[in-house]
Amino acid sequence: MAVARKIRTLLTVNILVFVGIVLFSVYCRLQGRSQELVRIVSGDRRVRSRHAKVGTLGDREAILQRLDHLEEVVYNQLNGLAKPIGLVEGPGGLGQGGLAATLRDDGQEAEGKYEEYGYNAQLSDRISLDRSIPDYRPRKCRQMSYAQDLPQVSVVFIFVNEALSVILRSVHSVVNHTPSQLLKEVILVDDNSDNVELKFNLDQYVNKRYPGLVKIVRNSRREGLIRARLQGWKAATAPVVGFFDAHVEFNTGWAEPALSRIREDRRRIVLPAIDNIKYSTFEVQQYANAAHGYNWGLRCMYIIPPQDWLDRGDESAPIRTPAMIGCSFVVDREYFGDIGLLDPGMEVYGGENVELGMRVWQCGGSMEVLPCSRVAHIERTRKPYNNDIDYYAKRNALRAAEVWMDDFKSHVYMAWNIPMSNPGVDFGDVSERLALRQRLKCRSFKWYLENVYPEMRVYNNTLTYGEVRNSKASAYCLDQGAEDGDRAILYPCHGMSSQLVRYSADGLLQLGPLGSTAFLPDSKCLVDDGTGRMPTLKKCEDVARPTQRLWDFTQSGPIVSRATGRCLEVEMSKDANFGLRLVVQRCSGQKWMIRNWIKHARH
Repeated sequence: MAVARKIRTLLTVNILVFVGIVLFSVYCRLQGRSQELVRIVSGDRRVRSRHAKVGTLGDREAILQRLDHLEEVVYNQLNGLAKPIGLVEGPGGLGQGGLAATLRDDGQEAEGKYEEYGYNAQLSDRISLDRSIPDYRPRKCRQMSYAQDLPQVSVVFIFVNEALSVILRSVHSVVNHTPSQLLKEVILVDDNSDNVELKFNLDQYVNKRYPGLVKIVRNSRREGLIRARLQGWKAATAPVVGFFDAHVEFNTGWAEPALSRIREDRRRIVLPAIDNIKYSTFEVQQYANAAHGYNWGLRCMYIIPPQDWLDRGDESAPIRTPAMIGCSFVVDREYFGDIGLLDPGMEVYGGENVELGMRVWQCGGSMEVLPCSRVAHIERTRKPYNNDIDYYAKRNALRAAEVWMDDFKSHVYMAWNIPMSNPGVDFGDVSERLALRQRLKCRSFKWYLENVYPEMRVYNNTLTYGEVRNSKASAYCLDQGAEDGDRAILYPCHGMSSQLVRYSADGLLQLGPLGSTAFLPDSKCLVDDGTGRMPTLKKCEDVARPTQRLWDFTQSGPIVSRATGRCLEVEMSKDANFGLRLVVQRCSGQKWMIRNWIKHARH
């Protein structure tokens, strides 16, 4: 024991002497030594890591305090790097604590940057890269402890034409809030940005500020978010990889719970809980704990956590989630490769986040939102890749449906209001992805719905769907009209979701977008209550007599109410939009056509 104490004493003295020498060197050579000082800090961190298990807790704390002081001196020297590029580092200033900020000189230039970036980039330039944000973790999270041998993480940011200050704040935030022994590297993937500021200024800054820690990968052409993330995965060297948008700020303690959960089970994909950075004021707003779901168009959304999580009453507990919003996720690097990464056959972004959730669950893994790991994210008003993004979202959704959704793929075609045969969208060759599913021995989509996403509404009894036209006015389609209204109308055909009509095996005729979860409204039923000549739209469950919502319909035939025997027809009217009005009246032989058939009626 005496020998051990002597060793600890000598070690402490040696380190303190070393720190004193370094401080004296900093004092004497304050100018032009930024890179050398960074190397000194890196060396000190290695010393800290090498001797982390030597000495008593008190010895270690004393040493760490002195090293932190040294880092503060070096930080003060490096703080000048932001000024030449018009940015701010260090504590204090606008937006500290995640509070809302404004500028008095917010004018035409600021408006131009709003249009360019989808957020107040001029304000961002005035907010410190090191600002603090509120700790929105549940209280129990702050009392948790984690193993000392957690795996390291490579953090990957994807950007294209992002504001420099927003990118650098993301980098500063992850460095400031991740223990140095856990952060292996930060990888910035530039998806062929046009902004010249993101070339020289970014390179020079990160090379001086974080030499050896931050790497930049530049795509020679615009690949889209999906394939840019694959480039980041290839460049990563840590056993765990975190993928993030380059407009986020990290909460304290975000890394340890995520890495701990992955260490327990490498087949688990962890999603940090998301808070909001308001695009106009950069105020950080807390979002309620939520799972991540999607509708049948495979567009993601927040959903209520599963009932078993609510019943547990522990806000710090992981939340089972069917899919992910997509702006942040953490995954074991090798496992991500084993299950097929993101689908490289998808384009730009949209749908890949839902497809990954389906695939992970169906192929033996899991996905969860972790309230103890939190990231604040800017929801931009304008996003890159804006050109034809709806087309790419549709294309990617069909690709996912063909590989993973079995017979339920019809729901995706319905949601996009396109035919299952010749949909007019080339989603590419999916043979490799189908082979991946077979190789991984994955479960059915029916199993996934029953066990992972039971909240999802299903429409397996649908016979026909799509645009419905009358022979008397074939350029006009049945339309749900105003979302909050109760009148179906005729409107020039455009093929969007307001003109999605579904006819079910039990006789329901429903208009409007497909419902998603049971917590949200379903599309309304067309009703003939027998009291007037105008059909109405009502929530199906609110119809007084069930037969009032039932119709008989055959292709190129009449649409007949089972309650009254009257027909849905079109009449000319000067008072109606486009001179056409929907009525229910004695049948006169008018015929209706619907675009797509899934099954043939048996009656």
